[in-house]
Order: sequence, then C-alpha cells, then structure tokens
Amino acid sequence: MADSSVEIIEGCRLPVLRKNQENEDEWPLAEILSVKDLPGRKLYYVHYIDFNKRLDEWVTPDRLDLKKLQFPKKEAKTPTKNGLPGSVPGSPERDVRKSLELGVQAASAPSRGKTLPTPKRKAESVCLATQVSAAVTPGPSLLSSAEESQASVYPALRDSSFSIQPLAALSTNGTTRRLIPPPPGRKRKTCGGTDEMVKVFQNSDPRCSTIYMPPGEDSQDSSDGIPSAPRMTGSLVSDRSHDDIVTRMKNIECIELGRHRLKPWYFSPYPQELTGLPILYLCEYCLKYLKSLKCLQRHLTKCNLRHPPGNEIYRKGTISFFEIDGRKNKSYSQNLCLLAKCFLDHKTLYYDTDPFLFYVMTEYDSKGFHIVGYFSKEKESTEDYNVACILTLPPYQRRGYGKLLIEFSYELSKVEGKTGTPEKPLSDLGLLSYRSYWTQTILEILMNLEPEDGERPQITINEISEITSVKKEDVISTLQYLNLINYYKGQYILTLSEDIVEGHERAMQKRHLRIDSKCLHFTPKDWSKRGKW
Repeated sequence: MADSSVEIIEGCRLPVLRKNQENEDEWPLAEILSVKDLPGRKLYYVHYIDFNKRLDEWVTPDRLDLKKLQFPKKEAKTPTKNGLPGSVPGSPERDVRKSLELGVQAASAPSRGKTLPTPKRKAESVCLATQVSAAVTPGPSLLSSAEESQASVYPALRDSSFSIQPLAALSTNGTTRRLIPPPPGRKRKTCGGTDEMVKVFQNSDPRCSTIYMPPGEDSQDSSDGIPSAPRMTGSLVSDRSHDDIVTRMKNIECIELGRHRLKPWYFSPYPQELTGLPILYLCEYCLKYLKSLKCLQRHLTKCNLRHPPGNEIYRKGTISFFEIDGRKNKSYSQNLCLLAKCFLDHKTLYYDTDPFLFYVMTEYDSKGFHIVGYFSKEKESTEDYNVACILTLPPYQRRGYGKLLIEFSYELSKVEGKTGTPEKPLSDLGLLSYRSYWTQTILEILMNLEPEDGERPQITINEISEITSVKKEDVISTLQYLNLINYYKGQYILTLSEDIVEGHERAMQKRHLRIDSKCLHFTPKDWSKRGKW
C-alpha cells in the first residue's frame, strides 16, 4: 500500500501490517526508526507503538498504509524571555539559585561604601530540598506511603484485570494497616503484625480453606525496609538518557549457538564489524563469538571446554548448575552478558563483571553441557537482592526452566539463611515467571497446613517468608494480586476458593522440574572480606 511518490523518513508514524498470535492480519500504529536502501527496493525498520521492542522488525513497503501517514512533529524552538534572543524564561529553581549566588557575592564582596542589593523574593526563596520533599509527600489519597511504595515496586499489580482494594504493605517492623476500607460509621482496629498468628479454618470442602488473621493493636504506619521506588542502579537497569537510535535497533540478525539458531530480540554491543554478518557464530561452551562457520570449526579444535568454567554445585539427572566468579572468569562472563543482552532490554552490565556471580544452568548429553539459561547476583547486596539478571534462552522457554532458575536462586538464599528478592524493575516475562512462582510456593504452604493438638493450624507472614526465603513484600504483593484477603466477622481472612485450589493443583501437576536440596553442594562465602574477590 506504499506510494512511491511519498517520501517516508525516520520518525514517521503509520499503520503497518503484521500477524498477531492467532495468525490474523492487524494494522497497529508503528514508528519508522530507520530506512535502508537496497538495489531496487527499500526496507523500513519499525517499532510498533505500545508493543514490546522485541517485535521490532524490517518491513517491505507493501506492508505500510500511507493513507494514515503521520510526519514527525518539528521540535519547538526554545522560548525566549522578554523577546530577547538567547534568553530563556525564568524558573523558581533558577531564580532561587541566582538569589543565593548574589547573596553570597554580597556577603563576600569587600565593603566600599556600597552593598550589592539582594533581590527580593517572597514565595520563590524556598530551599530546593524543601521543594523536593514536598513533591514526594503524598497528598490525600486512598493509599498510605507504604502502599504507594508497593505500587511502585510492583506496578503491574495496579494494572490487573480486577480492582484491588487499598491494602497496606506489612513493613519489616511487623506492623500493618487497614486491609479493607470500612463502611461508613463503623470503626475498626488495624490488623496485627507479621508475627501475629494466622488461624486456619477448614470449610465443608476440605480443599477450600480460610485463613483468619486476628486484629491487633493500633500501630503507626512505617515503611522501614520497603524501598519507596525501584532502585535505578545495578546490572538490570539501563539509563534511558543514553537510549539513542542505534541502541533501539537490533544489530544482530541471527546467532548460531550449538544446534540452535536464535533471532535476537534487542540490541547487543558486539563489535561493529560483526553486526553486518547474516549469522554470528558462538562456541556453546566458552561463548566466544566468531564471524564464520570455518572460524568456529577451527576454534572447536582448540577449545578444551565441554562445560562452563567454574564449580559445578548442583547435578540431578541431566540438569547441572555451575557457579562462575565474574572476576576469575572475566572473558566467559563478558561473553555471557553480551549474549544475554540480545534478549534482555534493560541489561547494562557488559564488562564490569567483578562484583557478580553467575549461575549457569546446563543440560547434559554425550557431547557436553549445553547452556539453558542463567542468573547473576551481586556478591554483596545491601538490599537483599538474590538475582540481578535472569534469562532462559528462547529454545528452552515454556518448558519449566525459568521457574527452576528462580527456585534455585531461593534455594541458595535458604542456605545463606537470608530472604531474597529480584532486582526491580522486572521485565514483562520476568514478572510473569516470578509472580507464578510466588503464587505456587505460597499456596503450596497454605494448603499443606495441618491442625495441631486439635487446634486450628496457625502461621504468620514471617514464617511463610522464613520457610520460602521469599521477602515479606513479595508475599504480600502476591496475596494482593490473587485478591485473597477479605474481612469477615471482625477478622482479616485469606480465602482460598475452590477455583484457586483447583488451578493450583493443575499447575503443580505440570511442574515436573523441581530443585532437590540434597543434590546442592554449596558453601556461602563472606564477600565482605575483599581479599576473596
């Protein structure tokens, strides 16, 4: 549908034909990121608006709908102040800064009979720090500060298909606030802390249980231990200020890794001379990149590795895990990060691998140990992160390996005697995997509770966290997502409906791959002693 008389340039937006998951034609709006001139035709690199970047692709002109072509808007010129060129309108911050500078100059200037006049400001002479604190102070809203922190750490919870009632997060000091808003004219006490015992009652259907959380004394809101926003540092988070047109486009066409050929989803900073190749070849054991099949065959005659470097700390059946130190095995770690960047949009760690450990999962056959996926973690994490980046390679996705990687990361946390959580923000696929793992793990514990000495079974949020090594904030967010918490007869209860129970049982029947703690041979190191780095 392209018209050769219309010149399509970078930045244009128009509908582009593509196939959806049902293999039906659709015309989503897309942005032209690049134009490539080939002999006799043109190709356009498009990004589908509101779609994940991994769907970006080169398209032919016949897939473009020029009837709804939108040309890029011209950037507005910098506004001037008083019509004078080179001047810009004032802002409170700039004016405050000027007044402070003038005040300092006036104070430091030698006295010669005259003093510099200090500009008179009324409402503008406000400390910048005060402005910042005022900006983050929550106004009147349904959510408390702890709730807003949870909403920022788990933004997808607010996008769920059902409406979540205001539910305060349980903070690390063991306090919690009102879970369900009370009806008008009725007062309620706040729920007890994470150490409050949770009584479990069995309904007539033994599979449908209700967990009663008795109300405790009133307590003050606290968000101790709960980050007010996702940490914007670390190996998983990219700085979008440097997101240019080059890094927005996939630069590798195809990767051959062992018996698999992979189509990358995102940009990866491989050497420039390799980006124009139709296929980039990788050694599946050391992950070295080569430009041709002949070079790969020559390399395989010299490469002695048949498994990732480092220590094998787990083996059961054909599944093994290797622990790799980013300092001791720098070349392998860097190559692993370059490969992972092809499938992780937010990853920025490529070369500074020293502060990280890499846990590579492999599948064994007669030819060697083939990489399936991996996760990395900081040697020292001040915020209890047990995963920095996590990836299952595309040929092995949707086969249970993602949950196995997550389960293994928590198994390491159990050995270390800590609770852990993945770095935020999670990718869309990462959030789905973690949410599914947390759901199955927590429901498994709740459904296996049994009465003791004729009394109703009891459990606390802290106990769930200690048993699973899942951080309390993640436990609470999972209960929010499942919408399990209700208010009944003056008590806060978790109701496991028959649908949830049956859905959990079906999911567990499909989950064949599990970590066996008896097969784990792992000794935690004290990385605070820098000599061990």
